[in-house]
Amino acid sequence: MSRDPLAAVSAFNTPQSARLPGRPEQVRNDGGGFVFAKDLWTRLEDFLILGTCGGTYYVHEWQLTERNTGVLFDAIAEDGPRVVELLTAVSTARPPRAPKPRPALFALAAAYAMGDPATRQAAKLALPKVARTTDHLAQFFGYFKNLGGKPTRGGASPVTGRSVRTALGSWLLEGSPDDVAFKACKAAQRRTPQGEAFSLRDVLRIAHPVADSEQRKVLFGWIAGNVPDERAREALPAVDRFLTAKAVTGVAEAVRVVRERNVPWEFLPDELLSEPAVWEVLVDTVGMTALLRNLARMTRIGALKPGGDATRRAVARLTSGDALARARIHPMDVFLALRVYGSGRAQPHPRAELQRWQPVPAVRDALEEAYERSFANVEPTGKRLLVAVDSSGSMGYSGISLGGSPLGTVYELACAMAVMLARIERGGVHVIDVDTAVHASKVTPRTNLREIAAWQPSGGGTDLSLPFTWALRERMEVDGVVVLTDNETWAGRSHPAQALARYRQALNPRAGVVVAAMTAAGYSIGDPKDERVLNVAGLDASLPMIVNGFIRDGGQESDGGRTS
Repeated sequence: MSRDPLAAVSAFNTPQSARLPGRPEQVRNDGGGFVFAKDLWTRLEDFLILGTCGGTYYVHEWQLTERNTGVLFDAIAEDGPRVVELLTAVSTARPPRAPKPRPALFALAAAYAMGDPATRQAAKLALPKVARTTDHLAQFFGYFKNLGGKPTRGGASPVTGRSVRTALGSWLLEGSPDDVAFKACKAAQRRTPQGEAFSLRDVLRIAHPVADSEQRKVLFGWIAGNVPDERAREALPAVDRFLTAKAVTGVAEAVRVVRERNVPWEFLPDELLSEPAVWEVLVDTVGMTALLRNLARMTRIGALKPGGDATRRAVARLTSGDALARARIHPMDVFLALRVYGSGRAQPHPRAELQRWQPVPAVRDALEEAYERSFANVEPTGKRLLVAVDSSGSMGYSGISLGGSPLGTVYELACAMAVMLARIERGGVHVIDVDTAVHASKVTPRTNLREIAAWQPSGGGTDLSLPFTWALRERMEVDGVVVLTDNETWAGRSHPAQALARYRQALNPRAGVVVAAMTAAGYSIGDPKDERVLNVAGLDASLPMIVNGFIRDGGQESDGGRTS
């Protein structure tokens, strides 16, 4: 008797290469398995946080970019003001939720170029909040030219309607005149993503903003070159400090103005920023975030060196719990600084010269201590968590970089997030690696973050039903499961949702699940109809707090299955 093919259809054990019965909305992932498509707004949030640089094992960078920009354009057409609200929330959160500002700036430019009047009005109000520096403004303007300009022989020229002109003018009107002067002095000129020069003088010519005070009128005139330096010095303290710094001709004089006038490092002439003695004094005056970002520069030029006095003072600042708390330094901030510094190399863009440095051991140790201290104000959930890190071959393919410095593979960063969760929960977390089998993880609450750089994924296929089948087999009762993955599962004999249902039925019916996507692929193993499943972006700096709140509240969210 021939086998009945209908007997293979099961609501309890469906191969991941087939759709779940009764779930026609499932889509095929790039690995060949069936998963749940994320809704439009969750996909947009993933793009704003994760971006598309580097592509994935299965999808080239340009394909991933095309996919995600299509999501953005669809979201603008559906509800442009909501797009602006979301990108503003991601961009202005503290700690920053996205490692890079460019996706949010691109989305804001698209909102201007493609949105309706209500969208453009929302974007106009958001521009000064999202584009906080001249560099951000230049990136925004370059993206806008490509999306809302007109073609020329050399590329594109902007079509600046009233809304855009008003928005650019509002950037110069936001905050006090001296605050704007400070930003102008830090960087009056930058380059767009296309490599074109962009200056605040250009902004004045395009926008023609009307000064709201005599002080701002002086500022605009000075930027345009119509007001002499002496008049600007009298009206604007930031300009006075800037001109004082620019008049410096030697190292000794630069050291003096930093100490006596508290001149910020961005105001000093470029040639003096390569002098070790200048940075040796700046170690004590720059903000904590600037200190983290300039450790590589200070090491490269010799200001930070083994046994040096400046190194001792930098270490003291980095390891001060009070200083970290005042600056609201997040563990992700320190982790990124540690990976950039430890990489020993940076190349901000392909045309730039490759920069190299030899990391100072005492500074690396200080960064690790700063990482530990930055957890001081994070309260654990008190719940039991199983964290599953996808260790399949695709997780070791893509590399992520920041400022031209390699941060590591997607797998390494997933392990780092697992370490953070384990550190917060202080022993309430068990971590496993998963491909087509379950492997012991090296992650512990005390894992040294530099160790992770040497870790390699186990490789092979992907079966993301395993965290739940393994926990059931081991009779491990947990309150929540966190899965860090690219969602390219295909190898299992049952779907993750089916394995989760069995686990809940046998051990804990209220177990919550957080699926942290490490790439912006647009789909997830997390069932959007399950109110106790949450989809989030894996590189979101707020991930530990999202997990904390979701699991603490019993996995109950008003927008079940959506990212918070």
